[in-house]
This record gives sequence, C-alpha cells and structure tokens, in this order.
Amino acid sequence: MVTHGVYGFPPPDLAQPGAKAAQLSPLVPGAADLEGARDGAFSRLVIAAPPGTLERRFVLAHALRALKPSGELVALAPKDKGGARLRKELEAFGCNVVENAKRHHRICAASRPVTPVNVGTAISEGGPRIAPQLGLWSQPGIFSWDRLDPGSALLLQSMPAFAGRGADLGCGIGVLARAVLASPGVTSLALIDIDRRAIEAARRNVEDGRASFLHADARGEMAELAGLDFVVMNPPFHDRGTEDRTLGQAFVRRASAMLRKGGVCRLVANVTMPYEAVMAQCFSAVTPVGQSDGYKLFEARR
Repeated sequence: MVTHGVYGFPPPDLAQPGAKAAQLSPLVPGAADLEGARDGAFSRLVIAAPPGTLERRFVLAHALRALKPSGELVALAPKDKGGARLRKELEAFGCNVVENAKRHHRICAASRPVTPVNVGTAISEGGPRIAPQLGLWSQPGIFSWDRLDPGSALLLQSMPAFAGRGADLGCGIGVLARAVLASPGVTSLALIDIDRRAIEAARRNVEDGRASFLHADARGEMAELAGLDFVVMNPPFHDRGTEDRTLGQAFVRRASAMLRKGGVCRLVANVTMPYEAVMAQCFSAVTPVGQSDGYKLFEARR
C-alpha cells in the first residue's frame, strides 16, 4: 500500500520523496489526485510548492488533510517563488516548522497537527470557481486562470470559421474551443491539456457533444488524432517555471503530424519565440496573420 506521495518535481538533492512515492501533481498525466485522496491516506508527503499564493495554500492544505496525524510533510520552493512564505503559511495551519535553506530554496519540514486549522478556508479559496472576468469555470494555478491572456485574445480576434475535425493543443479552460465550436461546420474538436485542472474546467465550460477531452502532454504521440482538418493553439513557453523555447517548437511539430495534407494550423506566440524556422520545416506555407500586445499570429498550411 502506497503511503508516501510527492507533488511535482522537487530537486532530488533538496528532498527525497522515495522511489515508491505516488505522484500527485495535476501537471502529470496519469498521476493520482491529491484533492481526491482520502483523509489520512499518507504518512509522508513531499511538496514542490507552487509559486502562486492561492494555489500553494490550497496544495498545502490538502496535503495536511491527506496526511495521518503526526505524518511528515516536507514542502520546498525557491525563495523568490513562494519559498520565503512557506514557514508562515504552514504555521498558520497550526504546524511546528523546521526550516532550512539551500540552493536558493526554503525547505520546511513539519508534522501534521492533530487538528490543523484554516485548512477549509485555503481549500475553498484555491478551489474551482467561476472567474468573474471570464464568466467561466477556472482554478488558481491554471494558466491565466482569471483573465483572458493577450495571445488568446489575438487568436480570437481573427478566428476563421473552421470545418471538419480539429484539435485545440493546450486548451486551458476552453476559451478558444468555445469560439471554434461556434462554427457549425466543425464536426469534432479534441481539447488537450497537460493540466488536469484545466481539463476539468473545460468539461464544465464546453458543453458540446462535438468536444472530447484528453489530459495529456500535447507533445506526445496520439495515434487517434491523425488526418485532422485543423489545429488551433497558444502553446506554452514555460516548463516548471523556467522559459523553454523548445516547448512551442514541439507543439508545432505535433500539430503538423496531426494534420492531413492541406490541413491548417492557427498558432499564436510571444514575439520573442523563434517558431518561424520550425514552421517552415513542418508546413508547406506559413502566413503571418497579425501582431498585437507582444504576440504574433500565424496560419500554417500542411
């Protein structure tokens, strides 16, 4: 029986979750669900704490809920990405904390109190909700969880009337998908995201029988999605908090592999992202469509 868990990917020289620890991050397809774990399910949890305050407190609160009384919690984060606040946040839950610093991280160890305090409030504040600016279900921790990001806004401004089978790579909470499915010619749309929370929100936001939902890394091979007529995407360019320009390039390659000959991809990207060369390799024609607020929009034809 698994009694140890790990949330995310703590640097192994800073915290060792153990080889048999269950992965609990929503950013890992196939991982277990920390929020769904029963009370007292774990004897030890190692948490790579997220940078956002609401998300981080939500995760810490669920970790304390899911630990047995006196179970061990190790939480760590870079000092400038929430680590400096970890000790006080854990103390606010009633924990006695031992704190260490190493490699610009703060590492906090604590035992679960018999009765943690303020856990319910943190879970409520960091849980799924309607984001007022969007009028859609979302959750702290999802990309641009409470507002429309400028890249998606640019894509929406010139969204063509698609037709046939398509995919939304890195779909988030379903903002682009809703616009795509406004076209009656669309017969199916696969919404794909590496964030389980985003997929759960998208299921609530996109109530359309033509939509399907997949919690997966869009860079991976998906044999069932081949010969598509179109792909839309606003690819990420950060991985575990660090800029990674190869992410979007991998999305470009995957979109090309999914499309039929003559199929089209609409892609928006930060103007600093070097995607033009890989698009030229993967597509027969690449056309700039627009630029605004630091983002550029392309249409690429297979």
